[in-house]
Amino acid sequence: MENRLNAAAIWLLILLQGAFVALGERTRDKMYEPIGGASCFRRLNGTHQTGCSSTYSGSVGVLHLINVDADLEFLLTSAPSPPYAPMIPPHLFTRSNLMRLKEAGPKNISVVLLINKATQMKQFSHELNCPNQYSGLNSSSETCDASNSAKNWNPWGTGLLHEDFPFPIYYIADLDQVDKLEKCFHKFNNYNYETHALRSLCAVEVKAFMSAAVNTEVCMRRTNFINNLGGSKYCDPLEGRNVYATLYPRKPAVENGLDTVHTNEKFILVSCRLDTASMFDGVGLGAMDSLLGFAVFTQVAYLLRQLLPAQSLLPDSLRNVLFVTFNGESYDYIGSQRFVYDMEHLDFPPKSAQSPPIAFDNIEFMLDIGTLDDIANIKLHALTGTTRAKQILEQLNNYAKSPRYGFNLDIQSEMSAHLPPTSAQSFLRRDRNFSALILNARPTNKYYHSIYDDIDNVDFNYANTSKDFTQLAEVNDFKNLRADSVQMKVRNVSSILAMTLYQTLTGKEYTGTKVANPVLADEFLYCFLQSADCPLFKASSYPSSQLTNLPPMRYISVLGGSQESSGYTYRLLGYLLSQPQPDIPKENCTNLPLHFFAGFNNIGECRLTTQNYSHALSPAFIVDGYEWSSGQYSTWTESTWSLFSARIFLRPSNVHQITTLSVGIVVLIISFCLVYIISSRSEVLFEDLPASNAALFG
Repeated sequence: MENRLNAAAIWLLILLQGAFVALGERTRDKMYEPIGGASCFRRLNGTHQTGCSSTYSGSVGVLHLINVDADLEFLLTSAPSPPYAPMIPPHLFTRSNLMRLKEAGPKNISVVLLINKATQMKQFSHELNCPNQYSGLNSSSETCDASNSAKNWNPWGTGLLHEDFPFPIYYIADLDQVDKLEKCFHKFNNYNYETHALRSLCAVEVKAFMSAAVNTEVCMRRTNFINNLGGSKYCDPLEGRNVYATLYPRKPAVENGLDTVHTNEKFILVSCRLDTASMFDGVGLGAMDSLLGFAVFTQVAYLLRQLLPAQSLLPDSLRNVLFVTFNGESYDYIGSQRFVYDMEHLDFPPKSAQSPPIAFDNIEFMLDIGTLDDIANIKLHALTGTTRAKQILEQLNNYAKSPRYGFNLDIQSEMSAHLPPTSAQSFLRRDRNFSALILNARPTNKYYHSIYDDIDNVDFNYANTSKDFTQLAEVNDFKNLRADSVQMKVRNVSSILAMTLYQTLTGKEYTGTKVANPVLADEFLYCFLQSADCPLFKASSYPSSQLTNLPPMRYISVLGGSQESSGYTYRLLGYLLSQPQPDIPKENCTNLPLHFFAGFNNIGECRLTTQNYSHALSPAFIVDGYEWSSGQYSTWTESTWSLFSARIFLRPSNVHQITTLSVGIVVLIISFCLVYIISSRSEVLFEDLPASNAALFG
């Protein structure tokens, strides 16, 4: 009987515990309401830390809506119940305002919320006026003058991306979530400010704690020490993959010939930037800052593949084109620095490619496609006015101005050290005599490296023609598309570049009527700006592949992070530059360089490909004893973190908290007194208990 009672008591306790847990969870759900968004995070280089971090347990601030400068002034000069969390629209998210909030310190400002109310926004770029200004040519003032808007490459830059903030900054894009925050502010906070300290207020808690601190050198030293003891990491190097492909397949290296350079093999290096950057995790499409150049690059590669004859029919049968997309260029040219380092050490291509190494002597010249903000105002840049530069400029304008094609462009030139911040600077930094040409437009992108460099910034409207994008277009095709549409602009510039390279390779002027297909540009931009579940990505993937309906992230990330953009680029270049192999069945099309694609009709086709990956990790992390503050190589790392979250709740007033604490202390003291009295009088109170039980209270 006694055992049954004990068992029943145990089950009752378990049920009560479960009920209390469920009740606690329901109470928590009523107290807190989650807010979706994206957080600023911390990155470090050889000398500084940049970005944001919350406190370890999360940062809490009272919501305050900033509509005009006077609202911010009130918060900074006479805030009645700090710390606060200002909700700032983009047009007030300026350097001067953010630096004032930073100076106020976490005691007064504990969280900053950037809310997506962009109606009054006219510019929004938090990159430097001179991007990558310390990692290009040896003298940064040669290529860019930050003090002169006419001589820098990002006149609208605030530099906030490179500042360190003592509080988290959280971006809220969903307008429903913004409305929820504003309603909470108006209901509980936006009245009778004199009594803020005396009542409960609507507040937000943001958890975005960053493990890393100080700089890359300190963080890597701590990480390596902890890892030797089997612990966790504090930071990771920014790391990704470059993607490259050759126009014509290369002959595989003979046995024991993987270290032998074929000096008679020559390449024209055509390159562009793969990545982009923004202040917030997972947000930022880089539509104008790098995607337009990437679109032109892709079209040039495909058009050349279709127009050129077999390699054996070229005047020089050992001439080829090497197409490379460099990753991590937003962070001091990570991808191109590693590419140059690998070529210097005869480690490109990687040994896994089983092809001979390519040295600098193999590169005939480099044509780097930079940012194409204003396609009507493109310049060909070179460090010096060489014969090669003048010849290419003449050929470009021959096609750009030709009435036969109607491109109606006039490509100017600038032969000086005032060079755009593109990958070519990594090559010129090694050797100023390297033959590098840069195609770049004058800067007009007011949203460079920001969350608002998106589909609207390039005025892209998906045509969704369902036409075959693998076919080249005739000059007069697609008159239904606006001449000033981004698809037609990409078509025009791509065609001009491809025709020029065609003439360079064949020695003959291009006189055909085929041009780049704007449908390919249309599909390319749709895939990277709206949805990866798109016809172009499906065609360049394995049949029946399941693709996400979100556009791929193009931030370089870290080892183990998302590498979506390089993965899609790898398949895309493989598909567009490959040669069909109709006689090879699917079951035999499994090992590279053979690759099985879905194709435009999604029926599957085997192709001979040339694409591959190379490492985009700065040499600073592989050179023994590297001096982190030397500035020779990129040293960017990213802090580790556990989670990002935000939630709103009613924060009790200070009076309420003090009262609750005081009552708790009084109850504790009374409890001790009662226990003492009961214990001291136990013989009187419990005189009828057996001696064994009474002993427990003695």
